[in-house]
Amino acid sequence: MTALEQYFGGLSDKRVGVIGAGVSNMPLIRMLRAAGVKVTVHDKKQPTELGDGYATLATLGVDFVLGEHYLDALDEDVIFRTPGVHPRFLEKARENGSEITSEMELFFSVCPCPIIGITGSDGKTTTTTLVSEILKHAGYTVHLGGNIGTPLLPRVNEMTENDLAVVELSSFQLMGMKHSPHIAAITNLTPNHLDYHKDFDEYVQAKTAIYRSQKEDDRLVLNLDDAVTRSLRASGNLFCTSKTQELANGVFLKDDILYIAEGGVRRELMPASDIRIPGAHNVYNMMMAAAIVQGYATDDDIRAVATTFGGVEHRIEFVRELDGVKYYNDSIASSPTRTIAGLESFQQKVILIAGGYDKHIPYDVLGEPICAHVKSLILTGATAPKIRDCVLAVEGEHPPIIEVENLETAVREAQAQAQEGDVVIMSPASASFDRFKNFMERGKLFKTLVNNLESIG
Repeated sequence: MTALEQYFGGLSDKRVGVIGAGVSNMPLIRMLRAAGVKVTVHDKKQPTELGDGYATLATLGVDFVLGEHYLDALDEDVIFRTPGVHPRFLEKARENGSEITSEMELFFSVCPCPIIGITGSDGKTTTTTLVSEILKHAGYTVHLGGNIGTPLLPRVNEMTENDLAVVELSSFQLMGMKHSPHIAAITNLTPNHLDYHKDFDEYVQAKTAIYRSQKEDDRLVLNLDDAVTRSLRASGNLFCTSKTQELANGVFLKDDILYIAEGGVRRELMPASDIRIPGAHNVYNMMMAAAIVQGYATDDDIRAVATTFGGVEHRIEFVRELDGVKYYNDSIASSPTRTIAGLESFQQKVILIAGGYDKHIPYDVLGEPICAHVKSLILTGATAPKIRDCVLAVEGEHPPIIEVENLETAVREAQAQAQEGDVVIMSPASASFDRFKNFMERGKLFKTLVNNLESIG
């Protein structure tokens, strides 16, 4: 009997609550019901708003608590928290004896193979994908998931102890986590998701849960060039990355060459200029990936992926060239620092489409980079006024600023302004939740709009 089967068996005489009736929770609910577990689904939406999902769940035989007061009656023995619901809303249930857990917490407790977990404010998706590609090149069966890809829990029974699970973890998923991966990595920490977290300290506390339960033989990878991650202390073995200093244990950059150092002995890995994906931020991502895979992959595996990997979808993704204008999709850039990295990836000033959902994070850091790297700024969404104000606060010249109603209008306006040789990039510096389910949906719409443009030459 597998660990997952044993866990479900232990729920046979318990009542289980699952918060959230969305697609992401459907595999968990199916597994619970297949094991004969009594399940109550709590969701803010009404049956008509859930659409086909409601009928599917009803067929599975679950009970429902729906509507505005969906969290009021939480009294099940075990409650699976969806990442979108802050743990503070579940304190009363916890105090009354409910066990609060999550799909990710359960995955960590039953996964039969080593887990590599990656988090951070910026770069985690690219880093996670690079790690997965390097490990696959090294011959491993890799299970990629978490905040990227597909749910991992339904695949547990397919995994063996010789496989590797590579998991991208958000601060939402990490809050309250009592398990840590064998290898944990934090790319950097800057203010983010302050619409969800009460302050930056809580955000950092959530992120650092990734390593707080590590054991002595586990490893933590940190970016020493980031002020916050530099201040963290590992409970396991520490391995680091840096562009500014030579390291005794880690991956560092010196004179455009990446080096790997272990026990004070360094070896040359590759020229940073050989990394295929552009941008200084991707040198950091590659360094982080190289540090994470130590002990699992060879330097040849790392070089093979570094020189061929073209990047992840929605991250400075080339979409099309029309009338001599190149269009790029950077929808994954949901914070100012990611947009700054995107702008700095180009040698010329660009036409920037930005704006979206307001996560209540500061935008003042964005003003000067926009003035330095943007020839025309097109804004849309709730954060448009914040971005406009941070640009106008900069002394000196500002790019023209145009505010539009939606992304469709923004793309048409960008085409109208662009001349041969220009670059147009959508890099929102904001989350997508004002108008889209996620950044992928936003990016796909942008690509569709760009590909539907007709030549005006």
